[in-house]
Amino acid sequence: MKLAQNKFTHAIAAGDKQIGLWISLASPFVAEVTAPAGYDWALIDMEHSPNDYFTVLGQLQAFAATSTTAIVRPEWNNPVIVKRLLDLGAPGLLFPMIQTVEEAQKAVSATRYPPHGVRGVSGATRATKFGRVSDYVARVGHETTVIVQLETAAAVGRAIDIASVDGVSGVFFGPADIAADIGLVGQLMHPDVWGLIKPAAQALIAKGIPVGTLVMDTAFAAELLNDGFTFVACASDSSLLAKASDAALAAVKDALE
Repeated sequence: MKLAQNKFTHAIAAGDKQIGLWISLASPFVAEVTAPAGYDWALIDMEHSPNDYFTVLGQLQAFAATSTTAIVRPEWNNPVIVKRLLDLGAPGLLFPMIQTVEEAQKAVSATRYPPHGVRGVSGATRATKFGRVSDYVARVGHETTVIVQLETAAAVGRAIDIASVDGVSGVFFGPADIAADIGLVGQLMHPDVWGLIKPAAQALIAKGIPVGTLVMDTAFAAELLNDGFTFVACASDSSLLAKASDAALAAVKDALE
């Protein structure tokens, strides 16, 4: 049995636009609701949600039956966490709060087996279909998506150097934390935030480096993709549920006589 190709890794490398959905409700059942929608990628979030390894596993299983590639954001750039998520079969990882070239190198190293990294070796894992994937060790480094998230003005200023680390698949800008870093906490759509992000993103795009982000405005998501961003998440499961719940209640109240 051979390792399946990671469609998302190859799609962003080819510059194919990828529309994503943020997954934060920590429920395999909810993941099954969203999985058939047809998004190119989904981000299972461990940093700002109550996810643990078992809930992540259930969500990976839900998305595995669809065309959506499920990427996982670990709570930190920690090789032990990375090892466990990769053994669970996560096809890619989004590393939060990458500040320096050295931190990006650490992230990549955690996804690679020696002598190219520090990932521990275990044969009978979900990732290897419990020992059945014969070329896993040889190919997983080429298939695993490694995305680094820049979340401060200093990190954005180092975007080119960080993105140039061998093994980095793409750069993700975190507008909420960038806003906070420049004194605009809670104002992730402020012009000053995007005045910082967009020039850095365009510099990366000019070098052929895939660039992504998360925004909660579908029109702005499309605008970014049209401007050269490669992978953009346009909503989250929790925000969609909240908005739909509010809208249904408001619609009934408005119709009452």
